[in-house]
Amino acid sequence: MAKPLFHSLKPAGPVANAAAADRLHEALIEAAGTDGWSDTLAAAWPALAPVAGASPYLSGLMRRRPAHLRRILETDPDAALGDILARTDALDDEPEAIKQPLRVLKADLHLLTALADLGGVWGLDAVTGALSRFADAACRAALRAVGAEQRARGRLISPADDARGPVPGLFGLAMGKHGANELNYSSDIDISLFFEPRLLTLALREGEEMQDFVNRAARTLATLLTERTADGYVFRVDLRLRPDPSSTPPVVAAPAALAYYESVGQNWERAAFIKARPVLGDLRSAGRFLKALQPFIWRRSLDYAAVLDIQAIKRQIHVHKTGEGLQAAGANLKLGRGGIREIEFYAQTQQLILGGRDPALRASRTLEALSALSAAGHVPADVTRELSAAYVELRGLEHRVQMLDDEQTHRLPEAADRRAAVAALAGQGDLAAFDAHVERLLVGVNRRYGELFEGGEELDSAYGSLVFTGVENDPETLETLRRMGFSEPGPVADTIRSWHHGRIPATRTERGRELFTRLAPRLLEALARSGAPDAAFPRFAAFFSGLAAGVQVQALFLNQPRLFEMVVGVMAFAPRLARTLARQPAALDGVLDARFLTDLAEDTGLTEQMAREAGEAGDFEGAMNAVRRLHREQLFRIGMHALSGRAGPEAAGRAYAALADAAMRTLARAALAETERLGGALPGAVAVVALGKAGSREMTAGSDLDLMTLYDAPAGAASTIKDWSADVFYVRFTQRLISALSAHTAEGGLYEVDMRLRPTGSKGPVSVRLSAFDDYYAREAETWEFMVLTRARVVWASDPAFAERVSAAVEAALRRPRPGVDVAADVRKMRALMDRERRPHGFWDLKLSAGGQVDAEFVAQYRQLQAAAIGEPLTVSTLEALHDDAVLAEAWRLQQRLGQLLAAAFEGRVDPESEPAVFRHRLAEAAGAPDFDTLKRELTELRTRARAAFERAVPAGRDG
Repeated sequence: MAKPLFHSLKPAGPVANAAAADRLHEALIEAAGTDGWSDTLAAAWPALAPVAGASPYLSGLMRRRPAHLRRILETDPDAALGDILARTDALDDEPEAIKQPLRVLKADLHLLTALADLGGVWGLDAVTGALSRFADAACRAALRAVGAEQRARGRLISPADDARGPVPGLFGLAMGKHGANELNYSSDIDISLFFEPRLLTLALREGEEMQDFVNRAARTLATLLTERTADGYVFRVDLRLRPDPSSTPPVVAAPAALAYYESVGQNWERAAFIKARPVLGDLRSAGRFLKALQPFIWRRSLDYAAVLDIQAIKRQIHVHKTGEGLQAAGANLKLGRGGIREIEFYAQTQQLILGGRDPALRASRTLEALSALSAAGHVPADVTRELSAAYVELRGLEHRVQMLDDEQTHRLPEAADRRAAVAALAGQGDLAAFDAHVERLLVGVNRRYGELFEGGEELDSAYGSLVFTGVENDPETLETLRRMGFSEPGPVADTIRSWHHGRIPATRTERGRELFTRLAPRLLEALARSGAPDAAFPRFAAFFSGLAAGVQVQALFLNQPRLFEMVVGVMAFAPRLARTLARQPAALDGVLDARFLTDLAEDTGLTEQMAREAGEAGDFEGAMNAVRRLHREQLFRIGMHALSGRAGPEAAGRAYAALADAAMRTLARAALAETERLGGALPGAVAVVALGKAGSREMTAGSDLDLMTLYDAPAGAASTIKDWSADVFYVRFTQRLISALSAHTAEGGLYEVDMRLRPTGSKGPVSVRLSAFDDYYAREAETWEFMVLTRARVVWASDPAFAERVSAAVEAALRRPRPGVDVAADVRKMRALMDRERRPHGFWDLKLSAGGQVDAEFVAQYRQLQAAAIGEPLTVSTLEALHDDAVLAEAWRLQQRLGQLLAAAFEGRVDPESEPAVFRHRLAEAAGAPDFDTLKRELTELRTRARAAFERAVPAGRDG
């Protein structure tokens, strides 16, 4: 039987702020006395006082509109709701005309709903139902207003009473809690807007562009409902629950939307559509659209990977089985651990897996879904009872939090007085007891949530939840990212979510997205462990976005976590390798090779593989590209080994040199074959001689190639096709070799090549006859050229016998007596000249600094010239040459180690002091120092001793 609301109201709880309640009471007594409803007020006041003492928002509504309060109190609540809805449905004018009455109706609805809820008259279903029904009516009124405005302007030509709605072909789906008639007190409303082009085009004037029209209509509708005026607002409207909202207009054509969901729709979008409901516009078109979506939402068959991906929706949320960290103060009742979302996901994930075959499980409302799952035997009855009771209580608390100030918040206030106000509206006067009860509630939900899909792969993190579903950033996830060390977690979350949306090739396929769901938390944890997540993430993003496809690489990363950790780790402090991957993602192909983690010292058959693939390429350019592909993979592999500590600097240097040797040998053969193809064969032989770091096998990732080519041929020999003489033939060969080693092709480049260390330098021919070489070193060469020759090494020769002749010629040149030459004085003059003209570029110039590598290498070369003069064995190795110079050997070795890491990580000069701490630690670790400051101090001291050792080793005036 209908009766006025004030007869049924009960006090919600104690009065949290008596002074605030008294102020409102005084104002209402005056208004009631004037208008003759004092008895109503007196009867209702015991129930109104707790509301007035806790909620500034509701107090304001009552103070500003006492006549509205009276009408609500003196009317049956169901009748009052019906009246509000009827008056809303009666609004039929342009936007400006309905703006004020719509807001007044919303205020009445809010006051009615709050009093009926807090006064114990309505339960949760009645409250959420009233809010949802008003949202429906408000949306319909807004669209009618949009249609009226567009007709008045002549853009819309369909009749106002068209059976297909105010704008035929345009329709909106209520999503989320609105769609399930579960709207909360201060919720925004999620509306997905679509249009049927075939129908809409008939409703528009000729020449009116459909997309522009619906976009304008959507903006007008959203503004009408959302805009705050002196009368308040109606609803905040969110139009983002549509296909790929960052790249699509606010209203999407229905055929395009269906194509999107069928091709790249995600499981969280399937979950969102469980609650979808036609709410405004062309309801027939809306119904057809939802019917067409049913196979997407409810898949009858799911493979194991798809089931895992659905379960991932749950597993991204961090579960604390012991309940630690779950506190009432500041608790997010919706998105936090033990919150409403966990209960919703508990139901929705199981609905997605089971609902395709059982229509009885497709309920849109959370409590009904739990009940259906329980009835079908999928959820134990006690769990359903526990979660259902918790859901009702959490939703009630959520409403009370929002009633304080009409804010769309889900957090219990951290301030004790504000939280006490919520407790009072929930019937609790003891804040400590209220907090303890809330914490038990959250722990209970979180525990039950943790039991779902228990035992599988967790997709959260020890740092917290990692949820990337939906269209906006999850607050808990942003906090997790902050704890991981990201200074700006928002853009990181945006990027991860865009990858989930399939906006890059690696995640464009369903399988790619399923794998990324598993990979994402591992990626973020690896980035956190790198110590420099801010630097590492954009580098990984550049690489990952550049992959042509992602299934194989992601599967590899998931199956080889140690390798994945290595790749992500170097992203933190190795921009050189990161850029390599970003520019040439194919560099990672080498990771797929079982040899990737093989020790660098082991022979992996690289030279033979390079020769075979170059030979199979078919032509000179093909050979160049084949070498570049393998070279890129191996350069990346060596750099990874060096930076991760799997290989020491000496091993890395030898590996870089072995890689260069393989490239030179393969391309020298190819260059000779190309020269013979063009000019014909020539009876003779040629050798490629490496000098500098390549010759001594002490290369780094940034080393260039110092080379010379020596040849010999019978007098008067000429090529068979073009009659080239030997000097022309071998110059052409050398030019092709230089091009093969240094030119940039579609597969990138290899090395910078420097030929200036040959006899006569850049003035003479680029290839030198062996007899001319002998003559030059016998008559003209200066001491610095003999120093260069101490590191000469034959890398390749067209004839093994000629290789031996060249090696013998080099040794003979070094051992040939040079009477009257003061070698020590020449070495000192050269070092002094370098000190004057090639100043070091700061402390970290490992080569030119006093006591740096040049000092050690000059002494090593001086020692070799001394050894050559007295017939002792020779070596190209700097360290072997310094066997009697311990300090210089130590200084060279340390700076070579540091140089290896710097060259592998960076291109060009770098100051390690401005790099992430993790890289500075790696440098110190490579040097055997406990920390970076100790490394700097020890390096400074060692350089001082090394310069002194240089002075002693190369005395002034001493003849070599």
